[in-house]
Amino acid sequence: MANEKVLIVDDEQSIRTFLKLTLISQGYETIEAISGKEALDKAADQKPDIIILDLGLPDIDGIEVTRSLREWTQTPIIILSVRGSEKDKIAALDLGADDYLTKPFAVGELLARVRAALRRSSKADEKEVKTGNLEVDLLRRLVTVNGREVQLTPTEYELLKVLVMHAGKVLTHKHLLIEVWGQQYVGEFHMLRVNISNLRQKIEPDPARPQIIITESGVGYRLKTD
Repeated sequence: MANEKVLIVDDEQSIRTFLKLTLISQGYETIEAISGKEALDKAADQKPDIIILDLGLPDIDGIEVTRSLREWTQTPIIILSVRGSEKDKIAALDLGADDYLTKPFAVGELLARVRAALRRSSKADEKEVKTGNLEVDLLRRLVTVNGREVQLTPTEYELLKVLVMHAGKVLTHKHLLIEVWGQQYVGEFHMLRVNISNLRQKIEPDPARPQIIITESGVGYRLKTD
């Protein structure tokens, strides 16, 4: 059973109660906040292991709460909101949110996202990542598939490295372009797609049906974790 502490931030009592009961049934400890200010105060005082954050709060928008949290903590943040537009998703993710679920949502999916974010947080300093038949050793700059070394171009390696360092997290197109090519290349989506395609040709079992580098439609990409 889990014993991590989850901060639930939502101004709707019914949602908070539902999330609380669901998480407690899985062994999590819960804290509740009904406003952005209360969320920031409780995040600082009680040091939760993960934060589930609604965007439509009565005082401070959840996007701004995310921005404020990322000024001092890397605690995983899962956005939970009725706002389903790509613009809102991208804004939250670009500011450092780890994941985004649109209401209504499936309980199983939420719990899976919580487990993945906590697992990613606990492994943040690891230098080796394995997913499926792919293994990446960042210290040795070694990439293998089914035990055989794969030769990547410098750009392909840097792209894979960024995905590996944030394995399981959705990375926006903007984030990847800045990390790999620099600020001046923001907007060069075709260049990113070409390099993702080339990378998939080298590491995916079936590049036409990616199982490792997952496309988040209209938003970015996620490296799947085991």
